[in-house]
Amino acid sequence: MSTNIELRQLRYFVTVAEELHFGRAATRLHMTQPPLSQTIFALEELIGAALFERNRRGVALTAAGAALLPEARRLLAQASELPALARRAAFGETGRLVLAFVSSADYSVLPPFLRAYRAAYPQVHITLREATSDLQLEELLEGRVDAGLLIPPLPDKVKAELDYLPVLNEPLILAAPAELPALRGKTKANLRSLPPLPLIIFPRAISPGLYDAILAVFHAAGITPAIGQEAIQMQTIVSLVSAGMGIALVPQSVGNLRRPGVEYHRLSQATPLVETGLAWRRDNASPVLKGFLDVLKSRL
Repeated sequence: MSTNIELRQLRYFVTVAEELHFGRAATRLHMTQPPLSQTIFALEELIGAALFERNRRGVALTAAGAALLPEARRLLAQASELPALARRAAFGETGRLVLAFVSSADYSVLPPFLRAYRAAYPQVHITLREATSDLQLEELLEGRVDAGLLIPPLPDKVKAELDYLPVLNEPLILAAPAELPALRGKTKANLRSLPPLPLIIFPRAISPGLYDAILAVFHAAGITPAIGQEAIQMQTIVSLVSAGMGIALVPQSVGNLRRPGVEYHRLSQATPLVETGLAWRRDNASPVLKGFLDVLKSRL
């Protein structure tokens, strides 16, 4: 004999409890009274306690029935929500999105993308992880994140497993200590006219594309910069500039990061465009990820 309570039994019990009359309850349930009574007796036997007092004056809930009624209603309500819950999950309307991002994306594409996605899918829980491009590739391959905003290129060894979509191209600008005489009153900076200040830059191992783009600007100007400090976060690089430790070339959007003692200048030299893009596992069939990609593509 089964020891599991069925939703059908609970539905019958709640109907009788609301009507306090087996005949009226049977009519509401579009059934005859004998099978209804048999179902209630079976439920009482399963629970091990009477749920109704039955006498000539009518039907009343016992203490056990009164205790069961609110819980039975709650379980029936939850069960009725299951199909809609499953549909929302199937269409990416609920669930969890784990999104990694390089620090420069925090000052450019990340905030508007998140606002648009949150407006379209308010019930999805978003987990954000700030990480360098190299760490994002590892986490993507191991399935710890769903997607990552990173700076290419993608190594050949991961291209077979990841898809990639460019989302932003922007020039480099100069971040320099405030009040440099060579920059006073100028909106654009010529690298050749600057004093030989140390260069603050990302380590090449974590962002070879950005590192090479920065050095290419100096080499095109006939300058071999002295590397003073290496830092893995844009915030740290800008803070080191504000401390007078040197200069830096950063993506244009980083100019939105304000620090006392730092000035941003466009360069008179042409600069390569620094690309930011979104990468994700090609075999990730998550409806939540699909929804995020749809929103992102609609804004490009």
